[in-house]
Amino acid sequence: MSDDQKMFVQSHPLPPARTGALTGFDPGTRTLEAGFQIAPQFQALPVDIVLEKDVAVQLRDGVTIHVDIFRPAGTEKVPVIVAWSPYGKGQGTSLSVMGVFGLVGLSNGIVSGLEKFEGPDPAYWCAQGYAICNPDIRGVVDSEGNSVLWDRQEGRDCYDLIEWLAEQEWCSGKVGMSGTSYLAVAQWFTAAEQPPHLAAINPWEGVSDVYRDLVQRGGMPDTGFAGLLQNGSFFGKNQKEDILAEAERYPLMTDLWQNKIADFDRITVPAYVVASYSNTLHTAGTFRAWRRMASEQKWMRVHNGQEWPDYYDEANREDLRRFFDHFLKNENNGWELTPRVRYSVLDLEGGDRVNVAADAFPPADVTSTKFYLNGRSRTLTTEAPSDEQAVAYDVASTPNAVSFITRFEQETVLVGYPKAHLWIEAQGSDDVDLFVLVQKLDAYGTPLQAFTVPNQSAMAHDLTDHGATILRYKGSDGRLRASARHLDETLTTDDVPAHSFDRIEKLSPGEIVELQIDLLPIGLAFHPGEQLRFVISARNLLGTMMPGLPEFVGANAGTHIIHTGGEHSSYLQLPVQTA
Repeated sequence: MSDDQKMFVQSHPLPPARTGALTGFDPGTRTLEAGFQIAPQFQALPVDIVLEKDVAVQLRDGVTIHVDIFRPAGTEKVPVIVAWSPYGKGQGTSLSVMGVFGLVGLSNGIVSGLEKFEGPDPAYWCAQGYAICNPDIRGVVDSEGNSVLWDRQEGRDCYDLIEWLAEQEWCSGKVGMSGTSYLAVAQWFTAAEQPPHLAAINPWEGVSDVYRDLVQRGGMPDTGFAGLLQNGSFFGKNQKEDILAEAERYPLMTDLWQNKIADFDRITVPAYVVASYSNTLHTAGTFRAWRRMASEQKWMRVHNGQEWPDYYDEANREDLRRFFDHFLKNENNGWELTPRVRYSVLDLEGGDRVNVAADAFPPADVTSTKFYLNGRSRTLTTEAPSDEQAVAYDVASTPNAVSFITRFEQETVLVGYPKAHLWIEAQGSDDVDLFVLVQKLDAYGTPLQAFTVPNQSAMAHDLTDHGATILRYKGSDGRLRASARHLDETLTTDDVPAHSFDRIEKLSPGEIVELQIDLLPIGLAFHPGEQLRFVISARNLLGTMMPGLPEFVGANAGTHIIHTGGEHSSYLQLPVQTA
């Protein structure tokens, strides 16, 4: 049924800025000798690497895709790591990829340029006794077929590639997957297909539900990044899925969108998941997949920055190698003693703690605590106000927001899942687009923020004053369209509400409705005297995720009324560490 709902649009060839030194179709095997540099700004190869370029692989439906394989020279059989994405397999030296490194403040000299965008670097991994497979997936560059965006078709395709790789004479029969963003998302879908030779996965931040994370977060049709993804990748000769047209035609949850949620119950392979609190596209999806995947051997590390610097960091790469050595090479290296969860606690004043060990997330010493909104004093209190008090704002006025503050008298750490439970009313409209934010303030009321990347230049400030949220962290945010408030009882927990998005429930005049809004997971320390501010607004408080995207503007009119106290005790639930 979902395939009947799929829509396609003509693809286009790779533009020059997306073309790299290895983009041209040139089948054959060659050896890149130690010391080889693909271009002067990139790292030299530490070992001889055999490159099998543009190898044809046939998928189960007869479609042929092309892959580049980098493997150590010699006759020893080695495991292989797959980097599955629509980003051209030769793009590592392209202007666009070099530009992304520049944007976040990374030197291109930390990689060889042989890697796919957001993928493992063959220079490092071949030196450690691994092969890397960079595919041009279905419909991309010279591969046949029509490309699709994040769904079970990709899982089936990658299954076929994994089983083909396992049979190659140079392969040990063990296959892993690694990479950030798109390369992470593909791993949920592939692992759920359970290819017999997939031995371990390493999803490094990625959405796990296209509807809830990418095109309709909180029930709002915010498709800015989906447009960038659709129009700025999937370059090829045939057609590509038109996610924008699908989002417009199918605004509610349908089979199409269900097919773009991985079957987490079928993910049983060992997994090393990497997450952060600060990626407004990836954070919710990474934690969701971590919670729901069935793997008994699963580890998660929650870092304190942005995924690209984190992925290519030398210590983190060594950590990942220990994981792969254990599961792809059967090395008895003590990896299984690694804490199942290592989380970070952001300080936003330079004192972040990282790699804090725990058995679970949230850790066992966390208690979900209700902080009630007091509309009279505009404070947050752990006791519900007995008196009802409404606060309101006109969406067309300034400010079109209300906020509530609490001051912590002692050291307080939040680790886990915040949520907002609000009673709201609309005047002059039958719907409400609500944006919420948990912000840290210092003892003097100044909002605290932190860059997530090495680039903290004047340009980075300009980009992140409003928007470019992946580059600067300003707090934990959430959003919900009131007419999409119906909860999915099978997915909702006390800490994390999940909405069904299968119906529209408009508001009647004078009707007070209950909203539960999930905010992004949090790890945040408050020192004595510091404050927490909770903001409720009609506007997009953080702006866009990436620079240059069109900003979503809520479909708001009239007045929003937030009810507090008495029978309508709105609250913010926070994960307070009690130890």
